[in-house]
Amino acid sequence: MPVKPLDFSGLKTYSLFERPSKVSVEDLARPLSPGLSFKEFLACLPKELAAKDLLAIARAMAHAIRNKRPVIWGFGAHVIKVGLTPIIIDLMRRGFISAVMVNGACMVHDSELAMAGITSEDVAQALKDGSFGAAKETGELVNRAAKEGCKQGLGLALGKLLAEGDYPYKDLSLFASAYKLGVPVTVHVAIGTDIVHMHPTADGAAIGEASFYDFKVFCRLVADLEGGVFFLAGSAVLLPEVFLKALTVVRNLGYKVEKFTTVNFDFIRHYRPLTNVVNRPTMTGGKGYHITGHHEILIPLLAGALLEELSHEA
Repeated sequence: MPVKPLDFSGLKTYSLFERPSKVSVEDLARPLSPGLSFKEFLACLPKELAAKDLLAIARAMAHAIRNKRPVIWGFGAHVIKVGLTPIIIDLMRRGFISAVMVNGACMVHDSELAMAGITSEDVAQALKDGSFGAAKETGELVNRAAKEGCKQGLGLALGKLLAEGDYPYKDLSLFASAYKLGVPVTVHVAIGTDIVHMHPTADGAAIGEASFYDFKVFCRLVADLEGGVFFLAGSAVLLPEVFLKALTVVRNLGYKVEKFTTVNFDFIRHYRPLTNVVNRPTMTGGKGYHITGHHEILIPLLAGALLEELSHEA
């Protein structure tokens, strides 16, 4: 026997006009026109999902800056490789970034750009003959920073070497600029992940000691994060884990870090940034955001939105 269709005649309905709804005509995008200012462009964005969150993140950063609370930026080397260093340096100069935390690869690409104006070799091609990562100048400079950083940290040591050295593009160096501006940069290294660890001048003890020094500096920065913002871009594992450990250290020591904003930007969704940056740390009363997309588009948009938020104070 065929199955008899269900009778819908008794189904209860309600008025559309009385139903709570998530989208309103007031939230829709506005048509664009040539010659818009950036402020006008932002006003044209729909008030939904990532577009809404982007503006909320800019407001959270602006609120922290106005109230003299920390805005810490953490990112992997991809952010440097896609050309975003000038924007980050500009935000540091304006006082809109209070500290930076990076992985070891950031030292490599930032140093190469400062020394030669180029970076990011063809790994697939160089891997064939074992020449991948064997750049002499890169290894010597970064490993020298590790040895000199045992008592001051990797970030400070490399920034000092680049800022005081005769490098043609050092004004575009994140580390050199941070050093000159007095912005702390901490470097968090996993041994064996960076090309300089294969170099004849590599000293594992120095790398470990200098990076551990930076971890303790980062913990000091996180201890003051109440009311601030922690922004992360392009690190799927290492920096989320470092952040989580630093947060538990400072809470264990009695520092109040409960209500703050966390942000993760990446071009795919990863477990650790979502769990260890966006969700878990903000369970005590903060707010976490995640936006999926390309850094070379998202970060300039965020920087522009932040400048607009703070423009009346310029």
